[in-house]
Amino acid sequence: MPKIEEKQKIVKEIEGKLQDSMLVVFADYRGIKVEEITDLRNKLRLPGVEFKVLKNTLTEFALQNTGNPEVIPYIAGPNAVLFSQEDPIGPTKVIYDFIKQYKKLEVKVAILEGQMVLSDRVKALSELPPREALLAQVLGTMQAPITSLVYVLNANIGGLVNVLDQIREQKAG
Repeated sequence: MPKIEEKQKIVKEIEGKLQDSMLVVFADYRGIKVEEITDLRNKLRLPGVEFKVLKNTLTEFALQNTGNPEVIPYIAGPNAVLFSQEDPIGPTKVIYDFIKQYKKLEVKVAILEGQMVLSDRVKALSELPPREALLAQVLGTMQAPITSLVYVLNANIGGLVNVLDQIREQKAG
C-alpha cells in the first residue's frame, strides 16, 4: 500500500476515535522514561480507554475533519493522546495521579463531549468523585423529599390513631 494511503487510513482511524470518545486528552510526554509510560499505560487499561502516541500532522487532519480545529494550536510538540469512550473522570484521575507521582506529563487540552476544554478544567474534572458516587448523591437528594413525606404522613396517621384511642378510652371510662 502506498504511503499516502497508509496515512489516510490512520487519519480515518483517528477521526473514528475522536468521534466515538466521550473524552480525548492531549498531553506532552517529554522526559518520561519507558518504564514510567508503561506504568501509565498499565493503569489506563480500563474498558473503553486507549492511550497512544500520535503524529501531529495526522492528528491535525483528523481534528480538522471532525470539526475540532480550535484544538490544533494547543497540540504543538509531542503528544500522547488518551481516548475514553465511557468514563471521563476515571482516566483523568489516573493521569493526574501519574503527574503527582512522577512530576512529568503535562496535560495540554482535551475534548469533552465535543467541546474543547483547557487543562485547568481537565484537572477539575479529575477531582470529581467517581461516577457511582455522583449517582448515589443524586439518588440521595431525590430520595430525601420522599422520605420526609413518608415521615410526615406517618406522623399524621399516628396522631390520628392516638386521638381515636383517647376518644375510645373516654367513652369506655
